[in-house]
Amino acid sequence: MTTLLIAEHDNASLKDATPKALTAASQLGGEVHVLVAGKDARGAADAAAKLNGVAKVLLADDAAYAHDLAEPLAALIVSLAGSYDAIVAPATTRFKNTMPRVAALLDVMQVSEIIKVVAPDTFERPIYAGNAIQTVKARDAKKVITVRTSTFQATGEGGSAAVESVAAAADPGVSSFVGEEVAKSDRPELTSAKIIVSGGRAMQSRENFAKYIEPLADKLGAGVGASRAAVDAGYAPNDWQVGQTGKVVAPELYIAVGISGAIQHLAGMKDSKVIVAINKDEDAPIFQVADYGLVADLYQAVPELTEELGKIGK
Repeated sequence: MTTLLIAEHDNASLKDATPKALTAASQLGGEVHVLVAGKDARGAADAAAKLNGVAKVLLADDAAYAHDLAEPLAALIVSLAGSYDAIVAPATTRFKNTMPRVAALLDVMQVSEIIKVVAPDTFERPIYAGNAIQTVKARDAKKVITVRTSTFQATGEGGSAAVESVAAAADPGVSSFVGEEVAKSDRPELTSAKIIVSGGRAMQSRENFAKYIEPLADKLGAGVGASRAAVDAGYAPNDWQVGQTGKVVAPELYIAVGISGAIQHLAGMKDSKVIVAINKDEDAPIFQVADYGLVADLYQAVPELTEELGKIGK
């Protein structure tokens, strides 16, 4: 069985999701080849070649793949699919857009967000916002799989795979790049952050996020997250959203501030190693999954915590 893993990268380097998805792909058995599609992406391809268990790296370096348009990337993957028994990608925003198109073009069922490889054709994945685990057996000869990377350890380096160039596929021409506004931050990206501080609807305003959540996150070198309620209310940008319809994270430490713990939010963070909850409602559902809970007014507790961290040199 040969597997094609689609890399998540920024052209210069691999994103953390790629070596984690590689762990899942390796468990299917057989060789794993990695596809790096981008523009001026040799750096990412060289990084992929160093990962353990990678037999070959395919580099598609073309302007068509410069801006993460789903249709050209899907066409490229399908053009290469004939040689592979399985096509695997991390369940990131980019591939939640791309992989269903690949499955449709190949006329197979996609197996989404797996958390365990039971056998090369059998997988476990969460359903009902993580309240149940479904075992899925894929009968298609060619499998299209996305991986919930928060449940897999990253594969380490030590490989020396060859990097081969592949030609770009014909562009379907159904979408075009117009422009982008990229948010820049010195904080860690949510999906790879070891510590995350998240705020909920109780923050009441964008200014309160800046006044209370962000200083605490900066003291800890943490990423900043938010519940869907906070995002919908305009208190935080969309890319901060943690939850079933946002980003699924599993940091070493997750601090939930003013988050009640709706099931959709818990689905995105309950795999965190240590969960700390700060909420004035002692009956809030978040306390049921928290390792440490503080029943307190966040507007008093968070500044005190930030101040104490400053005293110990954070």
